[in-house]
Amino acid sequence: MYLEHYGLSRRPFSKTPDPAFLFPSRQHAEALARLSHALEERELAVLTGEIGAGKTVLSRALVDAFAERCRFSFVVHPALPPAQLLGAVAEGFGLAPGRRKADVFARLAEHCARLDEQGLFAVVIVDEAQLVPTRAAFDELRLLTNLAADDRALVGLVLLGQPELRERLRSVAGEAFEQRIGVAYHLGALDLDETARYLAHRLAIAGREAPLFAPDAVAAVHRLTGGVPRRVNQLAASALLEGLVREADPLGAEVVEAAAADLASYLGTTARAL
Repeated sequence: MYLEHYGLSRRPFSKTPDPAFLFPSRQHAEALARLSHALEERELAVLTGEIGAGKTVLSRALVDAFAERCRFSFVVHPALPPAQLLGAVAEGFGLAPGRRKADVFARLAEHCARLDEQGLFAVVIVDEAQLVPTRAAFDELRLLTNLAADDRALVGLVLLGQPELRERLRSVAGEAFEQRIGVAYHLGALDLDETARYLAHRLAIAGREAPLFAPDAVAAVHRLTGGVPRRVNQLAASALLEGLVREADPLGAEVVEAAAADLASYLGTTARAL
């Protein structure tokens, strides 16, 4: 609808976590560097952040960066009993889950050893890791990191989660798990300047170099979203539609405010709490 009007070749604020749109804010760049270091050193890594902070996009960028050296298993629904969680890891690597936990673990061990022989590293990425339910489930993940050959680990582990994951690692996972963590980072929200550059970055990737959001519109976006990238995307996409109706270009704060009010009405919340 609005692509031609704004000179865009694709939607700049899609909900899909596309690594092509990854904005290298200071925090996002540092988080990606730390996760990369964890894979290079074969250490257990933990990345936390608020809902919509960009953790999943970072994980996709990490996969792209290590595609030739690693093979990944994604666990996106980790609220599972220990045996089923291990089965989900196996399925992520394309293995049959099996009926007995011991058989699944043995199959995973063989698979990771074969990958190592091929010069590849097996990595398990657990999204929404704050939902891992019990110490026994965390123990299954920890035991995977015990798999080793000579002086190197055969399995890497990356946990992505909301801020409460940090407390769950202390209170549920236990000391044995905590001691394995080699890299930990918390991803915060964008500040005002980063929000401006974030909007411009995504618009440029989508084909528009000319400024679209006026300074007062950027300020409104940041104020109404708190600088959380997913909320920024939601409001910015709505503002493009509002701007199309008004035939506005560039977009001012009044367009953003109207878009926020429409979203608030639809979501049953307030414009200040998108």
